Amino acid sequence: MAPTLDAVTDALRLVEDPIFEKPLGELETLLDVQLEEGRARVVVRVSSPAEQVRQTLESRVQAALEPLGVGFVELDVEVSVPTREATSEDPLPDVRNVILVMSGKGGVGKSTVSTNLALALRRQGTRVGLLDADIYGPSLPTMLGIEGHPTSKDGKRIQPLQRFGIKLMSIGFLLEDPKQAVVWRGPMLHGALQQFVSDVDWGGLDYLIVDSPPGTGDVALTLAQKLRLTGAVIVTTPQEVALQDVYKSVSMCNKHNVPILGVVENMSHFVDSAGVKHELFGSGGGEKIAEFAEAPLFGQVPIDPEVREWGDQGTPVVQAAPASAAGQAFSAVADALSERVAKEHFERGGGDSAPDGEGPKRLRILR
Repeated sequence: MAPTLDAVTDALRLVEDPIFEKPLGELETLLDVQLEEGRARVVVRVSSPAEQVRQTLESRVQAALEPLGVGFVELDVEVSVPTREATSEDPLPDVRNVILVMSGKGGVGKSTVSTNLALALRRQGTRVGLLDADIYGPSLPTMLGIEGHPTSKDGKRIQPLQRFGIKLMSIGFLLEDPKQAVVWRGPMLHGALQQFVSDVDWGGLDYLIVDSPPGTGDVALTLAQKLRLTGAVIVTTPQEVALQDVYKSVSMCNKHNVPILGVVENMSHFVDSAGVKHELFGSGGGEKIAEFAEAPLFGQVPIDPEVREWGDQGTPVVQAAPASAAGQAFSAVADALSERVAKEHFERGGGDSAPDGEGPKRLRILR
């Protein structure tokens, strides 16, 4: 007996969303079901563009329909990235999520993580901007291979420079000499940050990744207080000396009610040509910070010479060598982040509509 549309729809309504583990019917994310000659076409909305989310959903849909005798399933996945709650005075009304990337100390690869994380999110099909708020050490223009000075179309708002589909703004674009030191006190820092946020034409973004200076100084404090942040990502390395400073970053986030979305352990280990794993800086640091912050460990990025080599050439490893060990690790971090952002909004009871009136975007068709 051929399956009926009602039977297929009822079965699909019981399929659980891979992020929230709740039925699609309860979440009202089963958008359309069509059935013709034993072939089904299904449209489902999800809140994360992560590849694993789509693969898991496809597997669950097929498992639900196979007992009914449905021979072929075409699954369209529409991604609607959730948006943060913004006030009428929010300087970034068209930015759905603002993610602060922090570290307790310098030298742990925070800017490398920020850049590759932004690119990995862009490769998921989302709209991404990158704000270089590391005023004293702006390195993102070099990492992305961008030169030049921002312009303005209307004489009021600055146009960010772009490469690889990423919008970037950095103090590095405004320096006449890249070797010039930035010697600014508090008020000048606040003014520069205000301009980077309010006077830059970011347009509609799903994610704005903010690369903050190391530590818990004026810049990090201003960003935490002035922006409606979705949350923070903490970057550390395994060694104990790095951990002591990271605890302070976690404490600052807690004090200012900034959710810690997750932890990234950079330079986690090195794998030699024989496949032997070497933990040059110890082990377990990322897990300790994640436990202290009560947040997930997003991933452990290995030491990979390609990260430095490609970064120096202005093409980050996620763009140049996505199949490399480090490239895959950064992509996994991006997947974990996008899932965590969706869960954070769900737990807060936030909506998922776009601030600029856009609907969900169909990023990919899975068969």
